[in-house]
Amino acid sequence: QVQLVESGGGLVQAGGSLRLSCTASGRTFSRYAMGWFRQAPGAEREFVAVVSLSGGAYYADSVKGRFTASRDNAKNTVYLQMNSLQAEDTAVYYCAARSVIGSSTGANYDYWGQGTQVTVSS
Repeated sequence: QVQLVESGGGLVQAGGSLRLSCTASGRTFSRYAMGWFRQAPGAEREFVAVVSLSGGAYYADSVKGRFTASRDNAKNTVYLQMNSLQAEDTAVYYCAARSVIGSSTGANYDYWGQGTQVTVSS
């Protein structure tokens, strides 16, 4: 079992920055690829980024160049640095864990956090 807890959400003005954190329980964090997803009101959940076991990251086109995902295995934590935030980034952000291989498809993930709200005012 892996439990995930997100933090770092909040209210920010357009053009601002936030850093989300997701901390995992257990001793096998390094064996999981970590994904970030988001869901805006009335919209479907969408892929944001994924961090592989080695720390390499892959991004959705909508956030490429603005968001940076990273992980610190010593701290059992994955991060999402969000810069140049736009109103369209407003959503609940979730982290998720998948054994070994990352994916941009949420249904492929085994564990999910409770989510953290990000609101960008224009």
